[in-house]
Amino acid sequence: MKQPIEIQSDSKIISRAMSKTNGSINKAIFGKMPDGAPVEIYTLRNGNGMESQIMTLGGTVTSLKTPDKNGRLDDVVLGYEALDGYLKNNPYFGGLIGRYGNRIGGAEFILDGKTCVLAKNHGLNSLHGGVKGFDKVIWKTIRAEAGADGPQLELYYLSKDGEEGFPGNLDVTAIYTLTEDNALRLNFSAVTDKPTLCNLTHHSYFNLAGRGDILGHEVFINADKFTPVNESLIPTGELKSLDGTPLDFRRPTAIGARIDSDDEQLKFGRGYDHNWVINKPAGELGLVARTTEAATGRILEVFSTEPGLQFYSGNFLDGSITGKGGTIYKRRHGFCMEPQHFPDSPNKPNFPSAVLRPGQVYRNTIICKFSTG
Repeated sequence: MKQPIEIQSDSKIISRAMSKTNGSINKAIFGKMPDGAPVEIYTLRNGNGMESQIMTLGGTVTSLKTPDKNGRLDDVVLGYEALDGYLKNNPYFGGLIGRYGNRIGGAEFILDGKTCVLAKNHGLNSLHGGVKGFDKVIWKTIRAEAGADGPQLELYYLSKDGEEGFPGNLDVTAIYTLTEDNALRLNFSAVTDKPTLCNLTHHSYFNLAGRGDILGHEVFINADKFTPVNESLIPTGELKSLDGTPLDFRRPTAIGARIDSDDEQLKFGRGYDHNWVINKPAGELGLVARTTEAATGRILEVFSTEPGLQFYSGNFLDGSITGKGGTIYKRRHGFCMEPQHFPDSPNKPNFPSAVLRPGQVYRNTIICKFSTG
């Protein structure tokens, strides 16, 4: 299995001299886990003033500051100012999600004739990797440097055989790059020593206005179909046309325009919490969604290699969380764009396979590109 590269513990690894570098990256200690383990936080800045902070607990994006049409920087992701909040009440704010993003019905699946029983953490189902998914573990820093493409942070995690019920040792690398064209790029790779599932994604809650609800944000999703769900939000297995449904975002539409429609699917999710079937071949990098916020002029474009996109409109935020700057996160004050394989794929033979076998390399690229207009 891959062995993580040992790095220096001092600041010399940060902003390593190279023939050509853009931006900067700096390290600090964000806090300590209950067992005393330190949690590092890295601040990435590009040449345009855009800034992202990423901590080693969960590979979590804790802050993402982007300019509006007047050049004002605002933090456009939800989260906490201190580590304690992430440990006590965290609805996956900004985390790396695995070993399987989204839901697996009944918390079990059959692989090569063997039934694999997973941890149940969402009723009778498994959600986002189980009780202790990848967002709740400390990732090891392999590399942190300013390079030609921008400041880059490489993180590593070994998910051991049997963790949360998943078979096989899974070596995972996640590389964040803050590029000069104002994009936060995430490149996943993974290998295994036994047949297993691998479906990794990222779970930032965005608010392009930096405050308030997200109902006025306009969304475009590059999809003609979606995967309908039952009352437990497990896909039925159907690939259904978006024609005539309130889930059709082929024309840019405000999130709040139809979110409370008298529609069974929206009632099941209490709003949008569904998987869209993206119009491109799996493995090919392409645009999956675009979100625009008129007052600030901010535009978020999401590119991915994945076949699906889970769009979630923050329906289960309920005002019980006080986040950065004393902000109370109420219902629909943030939205998520999670490129991934379809939910419950291992139990739906007609869905793209999320099985990873020894000798194969899992790769997944997610790009969140910011601009103004």
